[in-house]
Amino acid sequence: MGPAPAGAKHRAAAGDPEVMELALEDTRQEGKKEYSKKCTLVGSPMESLLQPVKLSQAELYKEPTNEELNRLRETESLFHSSLLRLQVEELLKEVRLSEKKKERIDAFLREVNQRVLKVPSTPKTQLTDQTWLPAGVRVPLHQVPYTVKGSFCFLPPAQVTVVGSYLLGTCVRPDINVDMAVTMPKELLQDKDGLNQRYFRKRALYLAQLAHHLGQDPFFGSVRFSYTNGCHLKPSLLLRPHGKDERLVTVRLHPCPPPDFFRPCRLLPSKNNVRSAWYQGQRSPGDGSPEPPTPHYNTWVLQDMALESHVQLLSTVLGSALGLKDGVALLKVWLRQRELDKGLGGFSGFLVSMLVAFLVSTRKIHTTMSGYQVLRSVLQFLATTDLTVNGISLCLSSDPSLPALADFHQAFSVVFLDSSGCLNLCADVTASTYHQVQHEAQLSMALLDSRADDGFQFLLMTPKPMIRAFDHVLHLHPLSRLQAACHRLKLWPELQDLGGDYVSAALGSLTTLLEQGLGSRLHLLAHSRPPVLEWDISQDPPKHRDSGTLTLGLLLRPEGLTSVLELGPEANQPEAADFRQFWGFRSELRRFQDGAIREAVVWEAASMAQKRLIPHQVVTHLLALHADIPDTCVHYVGGLLDALIQSPKETSSTGEEALAAAVRCYDDLSRLLWGLEGLPLTVSAVQGAHPVLRYTEVFPPTPVRPAYSFYDHLREQASLLPRPDKPCPAYVEPMTVVCHLEGSGQWPQDAEAIRRVRAAFQLRLAELLTQQQGLQCRATAMHTDVLKDGFVFRIRVAYQREPQILREMRSPEGMISLRDTPASLRLERDTRQLPLLTSALHGLQQQHPAFSGVARLAKRWVRAQLLGEGLTDESLDLVVAALFLHPEPFTPPSSPQVGFLRFLLLISTFDWKNNPLIVNLNNELTVEEQVEIRNGFLAARRQLPVMVILTPQDRKNSVWTQDGPSPQILQQLVVLAAEALPVLEKQLMDPRGPGDIRTVFRPPLDMYDVLIRLSPRHIPRHRQAVDSPAASFCRGLLNEPGPSSLMPVLGYDPPQLYLAQLREAFGDLALFFYDQHGGEVIGVLWKPTSFQPQPFKASNTKGHMVVSQSGELVMVPNVEAILEDFAILGEGLVQAVEARSERWTV
Repeated sequence: MGPAPAGAKHRAAAGDPEVMELALEDTRQEGKKEYSKKCTLVGSPMESLLQPVKLSQAELYKEPTNEELNRLRETESLFHSSLLRLQVEELLKEVRLSEKKKERIDAFLREVNQRVLKVPSTPKTQLTDQTWLPAGVRVPLHQVPYTVKGSFCFLPPAQVTVVGSYLLGTCVRPDINVDMAVTMPKELLQDKDGLNQRYFRKRALYLAQLAHHLGQDPFFGSVRFSYTNGCHLKPSLLLRPHGKDERLVTVRLHPCPPPDFFRPCRLLPSKNNVRSAWYQGQRSPGDGSPEPPTPHYNTWVLQDMALESHVQLLSTVLGSALGLKDGVALLKVWLRQRELDKGLGGFSGFLVSMLVAFLVSTRKIHTTMSGYQVLRSVLQFLATTDLTVNGISLCLSSDPSLPALADFHQAFSVVFLDSSGCLNLCADVTASTYHQVQHEAQLSMALLDSRADDGFQFLLMTPKPMIRAFDHVLHLHPLSRLQAACHRLKLWPELQDLGGDYVSAALGSLTTLLEQGLGSRLHLLAHSRPPVLEWDISQDPPKHRDSGTLTLGLLLRPEGLTSVLELGPEANQPEAADFRQFWGFRSELRRFQDGAIREAVVWEAASMAQKRLIPHQVVTHLLALHADIPDTCVHYVGGLLDALIQSPKETSSTGEEALAAAVRCYDDLSRLLWGLEGLPLTVSAVQGAHPVLRYTEVFPPTPVRPAYSFYDHLREQASLLPRPDKPCPAYVEPMTVVCHLEGSGQWPQDAEAIRRVRAAFQLRLAELLTQQQGLQCRATAMHTDVLKDGFVFRIRVAYQREPQILREMRSPEGMISLRDTPASLRLERDTRQLPLLTSALHGLQQQHPAFSGVARLAKRWVRAQLLGEGLTDESLDLVVAALFLHPEPFTPPSSPQVGFLRFLLLISTFDWKNNPLIVNLNNELTVEEQVEIRNGFLAARRQLPVMVILTPQDRKNSVWTQDGPSPQILQQLVVLAAEALPVLEKQLMDPRGPGDIRTVFRPPLDMYDVLIRLSPRHIPRHRQAVDSPAASFCRGLLNEPGPSSLMPVLGYDPPQLYLAQLREAFGDLALFFYDQHGGEVIGVLWKPTSFQPQPFKASNTKGHMVVSQSGELVMVPNVEAILEDFAILGEGLVQAVEARSERWTV
């Protein structure tokens, strides 16, 4: 491919590693370091192929040992396969702490314990008198309202104990956090400290004193505050070691009351512990109205009291059961890859540990199970149990004074009680988060049940960020708008309960509102959890609005997505008033065809692109109507990439309507062909064989009516010729249609005779279509071009036995043998395989309406990178089809945006060397057949192309990638996709707007040795460029529809014709790259071998000059003459030839 681009090697190896760097040898990583090591294709495509281990005869038939037999039995009963067992064991090795690190962490914890116990006391003061606080530390709590009863003095802790996963041996890398409970002395607390945040104020002041003294200790590298699981009332103190061990561990100090200090009966979900008069700063109304309960506030107090009891419970259950600990570790990895475990309301590792304890207590998990079986059992439980409806409890007591599960369901969305029966472990988990966990568990169980070879990779090694997992994403920014939403929604009790956290208070109401409004369009609504912030001990704590952005993800149902009508109840029904109240001014009375008069909401959407974005209209309308959140604060990310596949003159549509019009015209033509009279043989089948007819043409054709002023009229041929003094006319590409004729004994058995008979059929076809249907036709020996309704179709007559006859080889003795020839393979591909593929992908589009948009975006991006020549239309269509047919670990995309992101992910992470991409069209292949295909692939790998895509009709040869890409082109594609994906995801997740979304579509021109710049005047598709020109040349098309009496000029694209000449003349010296959609630049890369001196030969002097080296005459490329030839060949088309001489030497 020529000298490596200056930045290419660096780009391929650089980049941030994944959040979890789990270095398994037999799995692929998404990070750039990982894929660059495993996907490097420069050189031989067969390098680093997985090879079978060769064993001697004695080793091959050696009897297994007892240990090996036991391991095989264990694998058979506890795992799907030996491979899965090896993968799980390797993963657990990666995420577990080594013994050396444990020793260093233990030493650090001992030092922390000693230093915490030595912090000096302070004199007793009122809670509101905080003058004793040192100057370098601030209270890590928003004290609103500031006035509160009670006194405080710091006393050394009664005890400091390690709690959490480190003690249990279930913590996982890379982020090692050790939780330490700092028990405050009884003397510091008073009986009524559970009221009005007094306990939380004392807790925060206690932390401030600890922070001041530990912050002055040089033993600690950093001392910072954070929020415990994102809860603003519960700060914690983060301690990290000094020096090289700074990243080793983070110790989190959690002040807590002595066990049983507060009476649990006062902290039940139905009790109030934050008085309205105190919180709102008003006098008590005295009207006897009941105080609203404060279930979350009460739960946070109970959580601090239960820290040690929970650790003791888990220690008893997990104990020495290594399988349970492995299962908890695997579940933590599973949650982290799905971003479900962080922030306020996350489904944390602690929750899954308690869930394992619950399943052990109910005997759904046994202590002898392997980690994989524990993972399966927990996922099965989550997939089939809805804790928002039927809560669970670890409590075995039958005490009638304990509240019932129903009491907790009234106060919380998700219910899972601990062993005391008073504390809901899932108090902070929202219904949306739990439904997301349930959804992911269902997907994971389906994946495990399929017993796929790559199930482990998808289950535990593939990150699922929100932008990649959900079809549409919306950002609410700034968060301060949610304060007004709480006022509008009258969420005063929730604010009082949550300590003024208006983000958490509004979240549940907003998600419920949007779920009701989106209705049948929505499969799942998820929300981001505000990140857990850290801040310096000398700073004030971050405010609620400092959490950044609230992001909502919408997983859509394709079947209900594009409906423009929300049908309400009949006007005389009592539900009609509720419907009107919910939809506001958008609701109106309408009479329907069945005579019913109903309330209805009609959304404005004319094109498919606009219908896909109806959820945007729904969301902005409901948020403005019910929550006072204006549309300027809702940044909706769903159709930002649509502009890349919009035709220059049609900005409201992404071309689905134009494609459908072309397909309808094709259907009409098919009926005309079926009904033709006068053909010697009847038509047996009419099949499309063009990207338009499978909805994957990037820019669909429009009906053409040429302006004759742009052409010279060749009257004797009834055709047009572009005029040299006018700009290049519009590009018109004919759509290929294969017309099969019935079999007959009259067909000749000679290949040349068949060609001549087919040519006669082509002529007769044109004659009959003109006579019987009045269509403009032009016939050649190979095809017949037909102009119908402004579209041009190229009909190829096919005879089903012709490929077979082309395979027949006759020996001198007269024996006939069958052997594939290039001509037979090409004919088989064009007349049988391509129509079948087009038909299958047409059906896929009917099933998944987003397929068209994803395929077109994928092609647009590949061609914009100037790599379109290396990858065929069909190969890219099949890669995109794989995203819909094999979407694991996701669901099939319902929007072009998320489908394109997954296309980049697949290209950059798939192991193209050691695996074929099997696209199971129409679900024709069984699991056994797919295994057989993989085995055949490994056996024949060295004879196959570097990129192998197999289908039910093409199980061995990878027909669509036989001619490309080359190893170097594929490597460049992988590098570019891996670089584009994080850039684009970061843009789409930016709440202030994505900026220039076309950035990832612009090609990197710095890698080329020569740039040939073209004149836009002669680029017929100039307006299709990534950066569409503000003005371009008129291309000789009339706007008014009407019949055209002459066939337009077909396939006339000067840059492509020029490119073909360059490749023919200089293909042995250089590679040429071009974007066929309006590109203004041709990139040239010299081949590495072209600059090596060659022995002088008079027959091989093209493009070379003779020089003397070491007394011998040798030939080297005459670069100046070659560049001059580039300009001469493209005279009138080429504006400039830009040689980057610093990139190559002779």
